Amino acid sequence: MTVERIALEATQHFSGVFLDYLAEKPALGAFYGRPPRMNSVADQMQAKAASFPQAHRDTLVQVLQRQYEGLEVTEAVKGNLASLAEADTFTVTTGHQLNIFTGPLYFIFKIATVVKACRQLAAEHPGRRFVPVYWMASEDHDLAEINHMHLYGRTHTWATDQTGPVGRMSTEGLDAVMDEMPEKVPVFEEAYRTQPTLAGAVRHYVNALFGEYGVVVVDADDADLKRQFAPMMLSDLLEHRANDLAEMASQQLDALGYKTQIYPRKINLFYLEPGQRNRLVREGDTWEVLNTGTTFTEAELRAELEAHPERFSPNVVLRPLYQEVILPNLAYVGGPAEVAYWLQLKGVFDHCEVPFPLVMPRNFGLLINKRTAENMEGLGLSVTDLFADEQALIKQYVNQHSAQALSLAEEKQGLQQVYSQIKDKAIAVDPTLEGRIGAQLAETLKELEKLEKRLERTEKDRHEVAIGQIGKVKARLFPSGSLQERHDNFLMYYLPNRSLIEDLVSEFDAFDYRLHAFFE
Repeated sequence: MTVERIALEATQHFSGVFLDYLAEKPALGAFYGRPPRMNSVADQMQAKAASFPQAHRDTLVQVLQRQYEGLEVTEAVKGNLASLAEADTFTVTTGHQLNIFTGPLYFIFKIATVVKACRQLAAEHPGRRFVPVYWMASEDHDLAEINHMHLYGRTHTWATDQTGPVGRMSTEGLDAVMDEMPEKVPVFEEAYRTQPTLAGAVRHYVNALFGEYGVVVVDADDADLKRQFAPMMLSDLLEHRANDLAEMASQQLDALGYKTQIYPRKINLFYLEPGQRNRLVREGDTWEVLNTGTTFTEAELRAELEAHPERFSPNVVLRPLYQEVILPNLAYVGGPAEVAYWLQLKGVFDHCEVPFPLVMPRNFGLLINKRTAENMEGLGLSVTDLFADEQALIKQYVNQHSAQALSLAEEKQGLQQVYSQIKDKAIAVDPTLEGRIGAQLAETLKELEKLEKRLERTEKDRHEVAIGQIGKVKARLFPSGSLQERHDNFLMYYLPNRSLIEDLVSEFDAFDYRLHAFFE
């Protein structure tokens, strides 16, 4: 594979707040700790080491060893699991929902990015160990976002009526999706047919795909891990400071003209029961679990949290904090929307005296196969060109390949000058003629525009084959008008190229925040 790197702003697919964060605009400086650069890492390690107790390391290792029981693991994973107990080991983490069959391609890009980041950090800081972590969003309950994937132009959907945290859901029914696949993929066959829960299945296939790179999968839906976070959950239940601080940051970002991503609540916790994940709300001295009729007094709430911390589930405001409390983490790797919502949380971290991690954008990628590359070369299109609107691309191509200039802009300008001269003469004789002359000019310009469009249509007919190729190239790289990585499942590219993940890890640069265009 060869790689071409494209500035993100040239793609016109990224928000202002994300691009300004990467540009380190001073206005955003108060909303994060250190910029996501290699030279920030030494200070980040020092801050994390000073604040992360050995007891948290020991608990983390014990929980992970239990979660990995019965799973065949590589020496790289074994070594990383053991090293997490050591004070000179740190993690780089990415997280994502438990999409079936990995979901969109960028799921793979995220994990490949943390793998590469850890390799680059190890080269820069010999004597320290860096562990790539995939944090499963096992407590998420938005089934509609994870129950489908797009493969070869077809949408495959998992038909299930289960509710509650997705990680606890049974894998029942996924065999029907596997039966629809164009070919059997052992990684997923084993995961979905041998693991009883979705969380277990995702851990299984991530371990199968990324085990050789030492990726450690964390399922934070665990009583021992949540017990470490219980004091902060209790604070949120009683004092609601996270809501106040995140709301303050949101207002400040809004005032700067940035659209915020998340909306804090007075209580940023859910309560988990079999098949359910419902919000906790407070009314006076009573705490209620919505949609259930379950209520707590303060004493009952304290007792419940102490006895069953696993029943309390952080929402998007507290989940990042929970992650940083239980992991010796240096950096979180996320997409543009994730980066944006982390900027709303700096005050929450400061209040809880937890180091704010480096927030690193994941690597962005575009996979261009040989046929598409040949089409692009024949059409004279660069990667950057392809981010333009399809009709604009067609117009550009037709204009470049026409024997005659199709634009009548110069003629229109000349006509306007002539009419201006006519108007000046006419109104000197009869001022009432000004409106009539203006109307005649407008009518003439309208006719010229019709003629211009007819010339373009005629020329398009002469380039029908090329225009068809432009449409096909756009459809392959921007399916349904979206970035390829946000739509296509990675099997489209993995089945014909089993070295895809190694290629990505090899060619990605975790600290180079440009889009990586890969050519076969």
